[in-house]
Amino acid sequence: MSDEIFDVVDDRDRVIGKQTRREVHRRGLKHRAVHVLVFNERGEVYLQKRSFKKDTFPGAWDSSASGHLDSGETYDACAVREAREEIGLFLHRTPKRLFKIEACPQTGQEFVWVYRTESNGPFRLNLDELECGAFFKADHINRWMAERPRDFADAFRLVWKYLFHPPPPKPKTVAKPAKTAGKSKPKAAAKPAKAAKSKSAGPKPARRGTRIKSRKTAKARPVARKPGRKPVAKARKPRRR
Repeated sequence: MSDEIFDVVDDRDRVIGKQTRREVHRRGLKHRAVHVLVFNERGEVYLQKRSFKKDTFPGAWDSSASGHLDSGETYDACAVREAREEIGLFLHRTPKRLFKIEACPQTGQEFVWVYRTESNGPFRLNLDELECGAFFKADHINRWMAERPRDFADAFRLVWKYLFHPPPPKPKTVAKPAKTAGKSKPKAAAKPAKAAKSKSAGPKPARRGTRIKSRKTAKARPVARKPGRKPVAKARKPRRR
């Protein structure tokens, strides 16, 4: 079991390498897993009791079937394989995806996809993987988990919580605009807008060398007479008879 090879992933569940099962768990590296919940026609869910030989949570109650993805394996393929290997349930199609849990300490740094399928059993148990199993009502599991939470594997307690209260969607990261190489030239200051011409603004100032034309004609000024002189009357020419 310690020689199993897992894909190591980053914070966004992208494969960045490979490591053995032992090394992944020892170093707390992020990896992948699945949980399959099997419900019967009465709405009860099948739980398995993990083998006491397990390196994590031996003897704890867990999902119907669960396990790690092998290197290069998909989540869907792993769900079908784990159901077959652990409880002898052969699925002819991929079970329904319910939700995904982000890698965290409670999952053992596993990204977990949770699946749901229906079957009334009976099941053929792999006793190397689990001790026993049974169907339980949801109310019974809720009371049991509230009274003795340590009877259950940590990851399953999170799966059970999100089954009734799904996890919030992961916020999308907004990509920042790429910076151009080198120093960017400062933008030129915007030129002030020209004032709009108004018809009532008055006459334009005259240029040099030009005469100002008055709109109104100038009034004739009276001719000043010199004092002491009488106007000389012009002599009339005698008319011929």
